[in-house]
Amino acid sequence: MPNCLSIVLAGGQGERLRPLTNERAKPAVPFGGHYRIVDFVLSNLINSGLLRIIVLTQFKADSLLRHLKHGWYLPPILDQFIDPVPAQMRTGNSWYKGSADAVYQNLHHIENRRADTVCVFGGDHIYRMDVRHMLAFHNANDADVTVAAIPQPIETASAFGVITADDSWRMVDFAEKPSKPKPMPGDQTKSLCSMGIYVFSAQILKEAVVEDAKKEDSDHDFGKNIIPSLFHKSKVMVYNFMDNNISGMTAREKSYWRDVGSIDQYWQASMDLVSVSPTFNLYNNKWPIHTARDTNPPAKFVFADEASDRIGMATDSLVCDGVIVSGGRINRSILSPNVRINSYSQVDESILFDNVEVGRYSKIRRAIIDKDVEIPANTVIGYDLEKDKKRFTVSPEGIVVIPKRAVIKPEK
Repeated sequence: MPNCLSIVLAGGQGERLRPLTNERAKPAVPFGGHYRIVDFVLSNLINSGLLRIIVLTQFKADSLLRHLKHGWYLPPILDQFIDPVPAQMRTGNSWYKGSADAVYQNLHHIENRRADTVCVFGGDHIYRMDVRHMLAFHNANDADVTVAAIPQPIETASAFGVITADDSWRMVDFAEKPSKPKPMPGDQTKSLCSMGIYVFSAQILKEAVVEDAKKEDSDHDFGKNIIPSLFHKSKVMVYNFMDNNISGMTAREKSYWRDVGSIDQYWQASMDLVSVSPTFNLYNNKWPIHTARDTNPPAKFVFADEASDRIGMATDSLVCDGVIVSGGRINRSILSPNVRINSYSQVDESILFDNVEVGRYSKIRRAIIDKDVEIPANTVIGYDLEKDKKRFTVSPEGIVVIPKRAVIKPEK
């Protein structure tokens, strides 16, 4: 698709994911052990044959830029590229004011690549999508803009842009995060919600963001400003994500799309990976999730001393390379590369990032532990939330979060 340019918006601060975003942008947050959140949108584009991609970065981009440099490279001699583009203040003395302003400040990339179609994707959702189906729908309907949408429970739809479409799937109304979402036709329990995925005619996109840039009262956001300004005067179509088919995808996974914008959403999406029949299957080799990989040794489980209950084992868990489970028990958890679990410890429903070490006799439940943290022996986390709140961040649903390189004092 030589005249199609894909833009990934990867500059989000991720305020609701703190402290995981204290030192990194939201798309750079690890997910599923080996991966970063941004890997999922990039894999969808690459697997769909869309090989001309720019990634717009801004806040705390160092980790993200290193990840892209280490793991994402396409041969430019074939006019294929994944180019990270840091914010440069090209149009004034301000950083990106919103998603639309990010594109406005980088219109030269669309012009320089002579693109006639532009895909604009957020860099912070977990899903699989064959973008070719959406492009075919866009072209078949001779659309100016196509917005991907997914049905969501009406009680949670106020967190999204809510779409109303006619029988031909042309947009006739759009409300960004309405307090009273409208139900979708045929199902009063759900609303049709925007996924933050757009296909634009390049000319329509350029005109829209240039016009928006002139408005001082605008939030310069696709959901709040661009789409509401376009559907009245342009042909804006709605692509139903439920129609998207991926080779090797199970029926349970077909409608899977998760916003991991908060700690509780992130933890729940992570737990989706470890069930016996996962609702999001990382093992579909027909639509792989690509990422950067280090040269770590295989995972290792040691000790089988049943008499003293010193057994290295993991159940319903994802265990990455370089992990050593040395006489501890792991259940429904994700262990990232180079984690070490020492004897007689227990880890349940938790996510441990790279290089975490759990000391002997420790008990950890419903926790997220960022990189390079050493848990002293006999530490208990996740069993007394009032006590945990004095030391760590605890989410509304009781997930304990320990920041990167935190120093934890041994318990008395």
